[in-house]
Amino acid sequence: MGLLSFFNKIEPDKEKHPFLHTIYDGIYTLFYVPDHTAQGGTHVKDKIDLKRVMFTVVLSLVFAYIFGIWNIGHQHFKALGKYLGVLDGLHLKFAFGIAKILPIFIVTHIVGLGIEFYYAYKRGHGIEEGFLVTGALIPLIMPPDIPLWILTVAIVFAVVLGKEAFGGTGMNVWNIALLTRVFIFFAYPTTISGDEVWIAGLTNAKAGAAAHYGWIEQYIFNPLFQMLHWDTFPSAGQVVDGFSGATPLSLAFNGGWDSVMSHFSTSELWFGLIPGSVGEVSKPMIIIGMLILLITRIASWRIILGGLIGAALTAFLLNVWGTTPMMQVPWYYQFYMGSALFAITFMATDPVTAAGTKWGKWVYGILIGFFGIIIRVLNPAYPEGWMLAILFMNTFAPLLDYISLQSNIKKRLKRAKV
Repeated sequence: MGLLSFFNKIEPDKEKHPFLHTIYDGIYTLFYVPDHTAQGGTHVKDKIDLKRVMFTVVLSLVFAYIFGIWNIGHQHFKALGKYLGVLDGLHLKFAFGIAKILPIFIVTHIVGLGIEFYYAYKRGHGIEEGFLVTGALIPLIMPPDIPLWILTVAIVFAVVLGKEAFGGTGMNVWNIALLTRVFIFFAYPTTISGDEVWIAGLTNAKAGAAAHYGWIEQYIFNPLFQMLHWDTFPSAGQVVDGFSGATPLSLAFNGGWDSVMSHFSTSELWFGLIPGSVGEVSKPMIIIGMLILLITRIASWRIILGGLIGAALTAFLLNVWGTTPMMQVPWYYQFYMGSALFAITFMATDPVTAAGTKWGKWVYGILIGFFGIIIRVLNPAYPEGWMLAILFMNTFAPLLDYISLQSNIKKRLKRAKV
């Protein structure tokens, strides 16, 4: 109760200081459930609110964050031919990953939440919690060396034009995290596509290219590691001969499954010891997050299962067709590469932009799986398809719900006439 009394004492006057009260309200409701309840006997009274729902989703992403941070460092040192074992140089890998992901995380939240705070203040509303999940997702789908100014421009575009222009949280048509990524993909394609962008801390991925470290590694982590008598970040490093920063998807598109197997084992693909977006590489970590969302009923199992069925069936039919190397990749290995599991679990299930009816969720999920594989396999310019597939189906989700509702209305009218 001491903390509650403290909050009550420092509450700013809403009329005199509306902006300060907006900030206060957002922090207060993070700690305490608002004491507002629906009146009447027909309403469900529950202590869960939007902020708690969002927090559960963020919690499900923690495991992908932990592995992704380690993998940033692992891929970096693998390029230098150092600390090749999973546990070798563990402290250096985590430290390097933190130094890369932390600025992305901080900039994402400062820019995104800053815009949310401003619009909440201007509208006289409480702070909307939707960006809690968006802010957690954006760093996971970015390259670790993404220029922060480009990230800032993309977030402003996605939040202002993709969300606030439609009325804020709960009103947006498209998934904001994916809208951020698609803006970067079309406006600054070289920063988010190709082989070299997924390996952090290198001038390029060619043999002999120099490694570079920022002030965090040099002036914070190195002195700390010296005190502990641990290995420190080297003053100079070079990419070893024979190293390739190619992702499994690019290898599969150009040379088929044999090309992927010549660079990575199936266990490396499954556990995520591969280049790629920060949070999309480790399948076990994604599945843990998926189970959390399903057990807590935050995510729709119909969308997830529909997405998996649609992707598997489409990939199987392309296997039967099999005229290109990518089409010949075994259908079940399509889930080992790229962001298929991550996108279906965390992006497709966004309750705001997904279909809401039972029938609509099935069709929505199946079509995302279908279009995702079609774009990935048949598009010569971009060997991945989930970003575009989900945004495409976001657009048609209201139509699916409309068709479902109209069908149900017709059935009920027929029963009423009978």
